[in-house]
Amino acid sequence: MKWGFRWYGTEGDSIPIEHIRQIPGINGIIGTLLDKMPGDIWTIDEINALKKDVEAADLELLGIESVSIHDSIKAGTDERDKYIDNYIQTIRNLGSCGVRLICYSFKPIFGWFKTDMNYKLPDGSTTLQFNQAVINDLEPKDLYQRIASQSKGFKISGWEEERLSKFNALVDMYDGVTEAKLFDNLKYFLERVIPVCEEVDVKMGIHPDDPPWEIFDFPRITKNLSDLKRIIEAVDSPYNGLTFCTGALGANPDNDIPEMIRAVGHRINFVHFRNVGYLGEKNFVETAHLSAEGSLDMTAIMEALVDVGYDGILRSDHGRTVWGEVARPGYGLYDRAMGLTYIQGLHEAITKIKANNA
Repeated sequence: MKWGFRWYGTEGDSIPIEHIRQIPGINGIIGTLLDKMPGDIWTIDEINALKKDVEAADLELLGIESVSIHDSIKAGTDERDKYIDNYIQTIRNLGSCGVRLICYSFKPIFGWFKTDMNYKLPDGSTTLQFNQAVINDLEPKDLYQRIASQSKGFKISGWEEERLSKFNALVDMYDGVTEAKLFDNLKYFLERVIPVCEEVDVKMGIHPDDPPWEIFDFPRITKNLSDLKRIIEAVDSPYNGLTFCTGALGANPDNDIPEMIRAVGHRINFVHFRNVGYLGEKNFVETAHLSAEGSLDMTAIMEALVDVGYDGILRSDHGRTVWGEVARPGYGLYDRAMGLTYIQGLHEAITKIKANNA
């Protein structure tokens, strides 16, 4: 297992990379280029500049999260091949720089939803909450302003003003795009890019829907086990894999996370490990990582990962904001660092117990 930590770069993150280096057992960074819009080519010089910053802290650039997919690809417009060509060039550039993992998503317009990014927990910390009842009272076009007003001044991936300022055009682009059509467009994309991934040794990991159900009637195709199986079967290659996010999928209590891992573990290329707490029907908060703090059994989840032999990259995911830290919502240092050491402890205990019982 390689232990990672998401970092937004020297200009986009409140956390000095030298502080991340002090997390016990840490191997590397899951990085990004915040100024890149969907459809842009990531140049070798830009990738190497990020890599240099990471390696200066004696860490490895483990992967990229994310190289965003242009809406023309997801909607299947006449321009999609141009943007797929750009994506292929980015894959080649990442491969040439020694970066072996891309986490991406394939969601119409909005990559993820939270209704409150500063929800106060009983202990005084703040976290991210989703409440469907709030969404039901909003228009889709109002969501950007809601997210922007809670961002603490940070640029939030997936909610770029340059893109969502053209919201009406985006809605028109997806007119008539059903779940079946969206999946066909994903398959078309994968059939183009996966042969290149195999050639340059860069694995893809599609991130599930967050939350894992339809919002505003836009189709969603990464919600549950059936969806994940269909995706990995669409192009049968280890390079066409999953980013298995326990919190995103776990937000729906109908998703049995250990069962899902055992069913698709052979195609998990990346893991986001986090907990959620159910507050009601389609209403949840993101909690501290410990099982006792939320609604998921994190020990059972780690045991499933060990059972399927997962030895790839894992990072602690969204954490609370604690101890007065001023940080990007969900991406402070302290709670994610505590979470990672807890995760490492689960992994050590489970692997040692299994070895002793063998």
